[in-house]
Amino acid sequence: MEHNPDRIALWPGYFNAKVSRRSGRRVPRDSSVLKPDLEGLYIAARATGLKKVKREEKISHPNRPHAKEGRLWVSSRGAKESIGASSKEEILQLVGGQWREMQKQQREDEKEAVKRGPATGDKRARAQRKGANKARAAQARAQRSPKQRKRR
Repeated sequence: MEHNPDRIALWPGYFNAKVSRRSGRRVPRDSSVLKPDLEGLYIAARATGLKKVKREEKISHPNRPHAKEGRLWVSSRGAKESIGASSKEEILQLVGGQWREMQKQQREDEKEAVKRGPATGDKRARAQRKGANKARAAQARAQRSPKQRKRR
């Protein structure tokens, strides 16, 4: 592939919250995410406002040859026009901040769905809930002493 100075490569590993700066993270902790993947990076880049974006899957970063994480190519001219970012670091921080907000919102939505419980008529979820109650009751029975079991 020939060199194109207009393109900037974004790797999901740049946004990994579990990795230190020395090990390859390129954004601050408040712009990093847990378990970064190429699909999430693409969605966050599009949500940020980047229009000229190209995905390449199953490609490994030179410092991480064991991980086929893929990369995202972003046009630097397109980034400057659409979001006003002039450097790679600005693009990384904007995309990382957007991605983190999206991940946080997804976690809150999942918590809310668990709190609401199964939907009306969702027999499968209701059955799983009933099974959990049975498991708790069986665990409580197992914890009782033999004398307490005989009394009942």
